[in-house]
Amino acid sequence: MLVSFVYLVACRLFAFVLLLARSDRSKELEILLLRHELSILRRQARRPKLTEVDRLVLAALSRVVPRRSWQALLVTPETLLRWHRRILARRWTYPHRRSGRPPFDPQVRQLILRLARENSHWGYVRIVGELRRHHPRL
Repeated sequence: MLVSFVYLVACRLFAFVLLLARSDRSKELEILLLRHELSILRRQARRPKLTEVDRLVLAALSRVVPRRSWQALLVTPETLLRWHRRILARRWTYPHRRSGRPPFDPQVRQLILRLARENSHWGYVRIVGELRRHHPRL
């Protein structure tokens, strides 16, 4: 999906560069033609099937277009705002992790308990030191 999105963005950038070279009159005529085509398509089709890339492009381009022009889009402004919220939630949602320290390996736990039983006068600092001396990974 990422490759297709990058390809789509590259195509749109090339089209944008070509668009900059065109005259204002030809751009206005194309806008008029596209608006008419859009009105025809809206009369024929109930609800268009948008892909995730379509939603992403529409949401990104809607940030550039003034809000008063949003009425010309295929979707309502509420839908655009919902897509923006979903994009932001995906960006700022972190993976769910268990809180706290990860559990010890059962063998290490058994070793700690055995050291504590066999050496009742040792404190936890001494046990930690012994573990580090014999098992530097711990």
